[in-house]
Amino acid sequence: MNATPSCPVSGLDKILLVTDGFEFSEGAIREAINFAGKCGSRLYAVMVVETNPEYESMAPQLVERAIEEGARRHLDSVKARSREQGLACETIIVQGDEPYQLIVDEAARRGVDMIIIGRRGRKGLTKLLVGEVAEKVIGHAPCKVLVVPRAARIEYKNLLVATDGSIHSNAALTEAIAIAKRCGSHLIALSAMRDESEREEAENFANKAVELAQKEGVSAEAVTPIGRSFNAIVETAGGRGVDLIVMGTYGKTGVKKLLMGSSTEKVIGNAGCAVLVVKA
Repeated sequence: MNATPSCPVSGLDKILLVTDGFEFSEGAIREAINFAGKCGSRLYAVMVVETNPEYESMAPQLVERAIEEGARRHLDSVKARSREQGLACETIIVQGDEPYQLIVDEAARRGVDMIIIGRRGRKGLTKLLVGEVAEKVIGHAPCKVLVVPRAARIEYKNLLVATDGSIHSNAALTEAIAIAKRCGSHLIALSAMRDESEREEAENFANKAVELAQKEGVSAEAVTPIGRSFNAIVETAGGRGVDLIVMGTYGKTGVKKLLMGSSTEKVIGNAGCAVLVVKA
């Protein structure tokens, strides 16, 4: 039986919510408030604004004022939602040319334990998670990063951890087992293989993960689908009702890679559920 404890993820003293004021941030806002409430975390909400040089050249002061006013209204609404749950929320507006760097710098400055961010942002004045920006936030963040699609809700019933035997996937496995143990979740350990020649290795990775989970009293099973890793992860998660995928920042090079280059964006961009990216 699923019985989510007060805090599903340990050590969340500080959480940084990244929002852009558009509908893509709704899942991140909802889950950030949920986490802060369950974990007793200090919650920060940051909004990055990128101004268009073309507009600035025409009326820089008016543009800057309009952007800041819009950002402030949105952050005030996040603060109000937090207050309804009995939570304090500190709001932050930052402006610059590199959104991902501003996010990473703010996380480091505040010493946060997890960044929570929506899956996609919006091109233009408040661009956040478009293509490489998402990947850069994950790659450079000093902490865990939780990416939440707009409609996703984390209920901790079925978790999926991708494993390839690397130190990075081992870190994800440790985190996934800990969450499953605290929440009474069922854990799916997935190791993808390119073809039958890799079956023995893939099964070894997945079975070892299951063994570790079961030693902690966690219900677990191994799956070893054939195909590209990001496709296998997304398809298995969708078909098995997974509400949280846990992955390491980088996997091995070669056919077993998990989070190198475009794979990060493809898993996050196509999964219907939240993805927690863990640092080794």
